[in-house]
Amino acid sequence: MATRPQLRKRRPSLDQPREGRRSLRPTYDPETFGALSERIARFIGSWRFIAWMTAFIIAWVVWNVAAPAQWTVDPYPFIFLTLLLSLQASYAAPLILLAQNRQTDRDRVQYQEDRGSTEMLIADTEYITRELASLRQSVGEVVTRDYLRAELRAILEQLEERDPSPGK
Repeated sequence: MATRPQLRKRRPSLDQPREGRRSLRPTYDPETFGALSERIARFIGSWRFIAWMTAFIIAWVVWNVAAPAQWTVDPYPFIFLTLLLSLQASYAAPLILLAQNRQTDRDRVQYQEDRGSTEMLIADTEYITRELASLRQSVGEVVTRDYLRAELRAILEQLEERDPSPGK
């Protein structure tokens, strides 16, 4: 039986950079794409976008109604305008949903951090409450100045009753 020489698969070393592998597929960075979708969604939701879109539609309609027939692009039913608006909406809706999903993820992380800090604040408050109760009990057991004076007077009176003239 012939034994096969065992070939050791070369493992990547951490002290050496990896070899760059070229791929026909473009690289995709979800963070960059998400940030881009948020910027687009933020622009689509702005008054500036609504103003630009309104101006574009008014200009489109006026041009195609008032211009001579040979210069019009889209006659009265404005089918091409409808196609452009549908195309814009078909891209806008997923981008807005992507932006909302990213915001939901950020809100979830913020909620978890808030919950953790709230739990720590509750624990700190409970600790301070216990310490305050302990201090109240300790202060209740401490002899007050008035109580000590009254006790000393009582002892002094008892001593004076036993021996009315100790120093004479």
